[in-house]
Amino acid sequence: MFYRPGHEHHGLPRNPFNALVVPRPIGWVSSLAADGTANLAPYSFFNAVSYAPPQVMFSAGPRPHRKGDPYDPKDSQTNPEATGEFVCNMATWDLRAAMNLSSEHVPPGVDEFEHAGLTKAPAATVAPPRVAESPIHLECRYLQSVRLKAKEGYGPNVLVIGEVTGIHIDDAVLTDGFVDMDKVRPIGRLGYLDYVTVDDVWTMPRPD
Repeated sequence: MFYRPGHEHHGLPRNPFNALVVPRPIGWVSSLAADGTANLAPYSFFNAVSYAPPQVMFSAGPRPHRKGDPYDPKDSQTNPEATGEFVCNMATWDLRAAMNLSSEHVPPGVDEFEHAGLTKAPAATVAPPRVAESPIHLECRYLQSVRLKAKEGYGPNVLVIGEVTGIHIDDAVLTDGFVDMDKVRPIGRLGYLDYVTVDDVWTMPRPD
């Protein structure tokens, strides 16, 4: 099959685009509003984008709406823009239900940590809390937002970029000094409502 997005309908039961760039890591982003309210939400448009200095990005879309309706930007976007900080927490198999709960659209002011039954842990270099149950955290200083092209009548996704200022790794997931993915068991997003668990790791040396 072939179709041109935005010009032709794919003719399938659901949009296949999300199933074509997979698996996608999940950025489980915690932040604080200007009034100190904690926010936590998962984003599957997430990745590391630089080594020196280490930087990560996530893409926050507007809340669901119909064409032409007003839209509100996500707290995960506006909070770092206001306070300059956020944390990316590792989403794992053991935390899959809590991660999913934190994705629920709840009224402003609701603390997703409490909603998902999670514990706040203090960060070392930023103010937003970490998910204590998660084995890995990237503390980030907000750098910039990039407003992406949007389909006419719809709100844009906004790319949020941060510099990693602190890294927490639970010693329990280290084996001989390496992060052991068999112990971490991170989860990733596939298409539709499907996810994947990293539990089959193999090594392939580069030819050079």
